[in-house]
Amino acid sequence: MSGTGTVTATPNTTAITSTTVRGRVATVLAVLLALGIGYVGVNYLLAPESTASGFGLPEWPHGGAAAFLDAKGIRDLASGITVLVLLGTGHRRALGRLLLVDALIPLGDAITVLTHHGSAVAAFGIHGATAVAVAATGALLLTERRSTSS
Repeated sequence: MSGTGTVTATPNTTAITSTTVRGRVATVLAVLLALGIGYVGVNYLLAPESTASGFGLPEWPHGGAAAFLDAKGIRDLASGITVLVLLGTGHRRALGRLLLVDALIPLGDAITVLTHHGSAVAAFGIHGATAVAVAATGALLLTERRSTSS
């Protein structure tokens, strides 16, 4: 309070800093997820047999059936590009929703590995952890405060 009886308001810098940090964390996580899954996709397209061994299944298709690995590579690459496009165009809420839905992909991969007697370490450590990271990033994006400025 000043000597004239008026109160001077100061902006809540803690809320602003918290919101900024939250947004930056969400952005960094989204970029890392996009680059990570994009990298996996490219590896499935360029070196499918060596990449597939890390998925966690006990066997992979051979011969003509190995085209599945190309399909997985394209799926993963497109997933990464989609994240980058939505992030780059500022559609953060849409990206948050997409990531929550996309978390079903690594969750489904984990279930597939487990139900086909694959590696539990890969199911939980790779696919399960990825599902959690994707869902958490989506939740961060959806809980960001919207800007009130026009």
